Formats: sequence, C-alpha cells, structure tokens
Amino acid sequence: MGWIIALIIVVVLGAGGVIGWQYIAREHKEAVSLPLNAVDFSKLADGVYVGEYEGGMYKWRTNKVEVTVEGGKVTAISLLTSKFGEDPVKYVDPLYVQVVEKQTLQVDAVSGSTLTSKAALQAIENALLQAMK
Repeated sequence: MGWIIALIIVVVLGAGGVIGWQYIAREHKEAVSLPLNAVDFSKLADGVYVGEYEGGMYKWRTNKVEVTVEGGKVTAISLLTSKFGEDPVKYVDPLYVQVVEKQTLQVDAVSGSTLTSKAALQAIENALLQAMK
C-alpha cells in the first residue's frame, strides 16, 4: 500500500515538473529569439531616452534604462529599474560599455547570462527607437 502512495507522489511531482518546464522553456525561447536589429545607429537624434522591456510571462527580466545620445552617438546608458535578481549591474554594465564603444546592439552577451543580456539590450533598443530621426 505504501508503494502505491509513493508511486502516486512520484507521478504527480513528475507531471508538475514537466508542466513547469514547458512554461519556463517558452519564456527562454522568447528571450533568445529577440531580433535586436531595428536601430540604425547612424540616424540617432540627440537627447535622453527611456526604454523598457517587460518580456517573458513571469517578467523576470523586466528592466528600464536611460540612454543618452550626444553628437548622434550613444554616450551613456543607465539602468533605472530591474527585476534581474542579485546584482544586475554586474550583468548589464559590460553590455552598456560594449554598446557605447561599438555603437551597435550586436554585442557579446555576458557569459552565463544570455537571456538577461538579451533583455537588457531590448530595453536599450526600445529607447533608441525613439531617437531615430
């Protein structure tokens, strides 16, 4: 009798794990497939622009940035708010530096944080879409 209860518990936990993984996998697929190619960096108007990304069904990677454009170039990016978890700055600062240096969103993701990197870059893109002349 005890083994039947144990088997039922295992089956229920297994089914719950499969269903939960399907939900998480859907969010991962969305983040990985973000295109990040809508901004023409040669057509940016000077100003300060705010962009936000709230993708994913659980909004784990929601973030809001402020992007400064001077002389037609991105000169600064600041994280305003984030739901990235532990220390978001260590994940996004390397991205921001690359975007400013290379003047493109086609930069290397932070190792081990590809989904978080893509979400951070999407917020920057959303800000820069406002800056397009």
